[in-house]
Amino acid sequence: MARIKGGANAKKKHNRTLKLAKGYRGARSKQYRVAKQSVMRALASSFAGRRERKRDFRKLWIARINAAARINGISYSKLMYGLKLAEVDINRKMLSEMAISDPEGFAKLVEVAKAKIA
Repeated sequence: MARIKGGANAKKKHNRTLKLAKGYRGARSKQYRVAKQSVMRALASSFAGRRERKRDFRKLWIARINAAARINGISYSKLMYGLKLAEVDINRKMLSEMAISDPEGFAKLVEVAKAKIA
């Protein structure tokens, strides 16, 4: 049986990496070895970025809820504690949307939380 050389597979692997590195400056998009390092780092950073985005959004929602809660005369932590005691299961994303688009409904939730705390 004839020996199969690995050139075609290596070329395919190199092209796959170089395609991912398209748009990078200089050797990062031209030379396989440098492109491979850049792509590996970029993929690791994008993975971390997807995790970080979730943290950033949670921080934003909490800041919005806190601002709206203080307008209604209660702190964020007391609001969340009161809602927990009242068994109101609503996530922070929806609470922040309510605080922006439906201030009257948010105020009613604040009253429910205040009533449970007091």
